[in-house]
Amino acid sequence: QVQVVESGGGLVQPGGSLRLSCSASGVISSIDSMAWYRQAPGKERELVAHINSVVGRTTYVESVKGRFTMFRENAKNTLYLQMNSLKPEDTAVYYCNYHTVVNNYWGQGIQVTVSS
Repeated sequence: QVQVVESGGGLVQPGGSLRLSCSASGVISSIDSMAWYRQAPGKERELVAHINSVVGRTTYVESVKGRFTMFRENAKNTLYLQMNSLKPEDTAVYYCNYHTVVNNYWGQGIQVTVSS
């Protein structure tokens, strides 16, 4: 059974950086997209960054453009989210997602807190 695990979260001051990682314990075949989502307290889950594996196109929510970068290490099926110039409004639980034609895999989520 595939397990998806995020790591790299924590507490950081405004303006700081964090790098989130996401890895799958098993083999996930036919991935058509990978993404990072986040959910702040009292808010709905929000798509932060998305990569279409077929065309290799990455898109970002407007609020993180120019600050966040998503990239992947194909050989390890590992996904990263480099977050720079963090703001208090980036505080949320961040989730990794692998999507295939037949399944949708989620990590358990990891807390990112931006506060002085």
